[in-house]
Amino acid sequence: MEIIYHGHSCLQIVVGGKSLVIDPFLRGNQLAVINPEDIKTDYILLTHAHMDHINDAEPIAKANDAPVVANPELSAYMSWKGVKTLEMNIGGTIDLGFAKAKMVQAFHSSGIVIAEEKRILYGGMPAGYIIQSEGLTILHAGDTALFGDMKMIGERYQIDVAFIPIGDHYTMGPEDALQAAEWYQAKLVIPVHYNSFPVIQQDAAAFVQKLEERGLNGELLAPGESIEIA
Repeated sequence: MEIIYHGHSCLQIVVGGKSLVIDPFLRGNQLAVINPEDIKTDYILLTHAHMDHINDAEPIAKANDAPVVANPELSAYMSWKGVKTLEMNIGGTIDLGFAKAKMVQAFHSSGIVIAEEKRILYGGMPAGYIIQSEGLTILHAGDTALFGDMKMIGERYQIDVAFIPIGDHYTMGPEDALQAAEWYQAKLVIPVHYNSFPVIQQDAAAFVQKLEERGLNGELLAPGESIEIA
């Protein structure tokens, strides 16, 4: 399995020539090193409805004829854009053939701001995903605050890699993310959702060092970098 980090909270998981992309945000992300038209994928998974997580879902979906997986409200919105959708909800699992994706809870908000009309579309409940394939378990925590059931998730699943937000302001900051990492008990923790905007600037290297001090394994990925796990 190859996992490519495209910056912010965007991951691409590649298994046997198939892939899924989570939360594509490339246009508007000055740290991204790939354009939406260069992404080749079979599915797009969305954690919630904020634009820094769904901005490039439509062009990637249309270019690849790839279904968008999301909660019912966000699925409806994406279907209005003319893309295929597979709706699911928190607690559910969807079989993508080469991987299974379970939608798990996250504590955040979710909505689409229509600035020119001064209105907000409800985007359904925010979530994270447990991705299982080839005997491996990957957690994308989504945009989230710290919450106690992270411990339950860690106890129920043997997580190989956990992608956890550390940016603060809109999500957990580094201190809460350290606690989350302890609860998830993942074999490897990779921080995401930082440095894309001035307000979420963080020292990710210091975060990884603190993980190591607690006996946890951490790794930094720059946009465009990938890891292989087996």
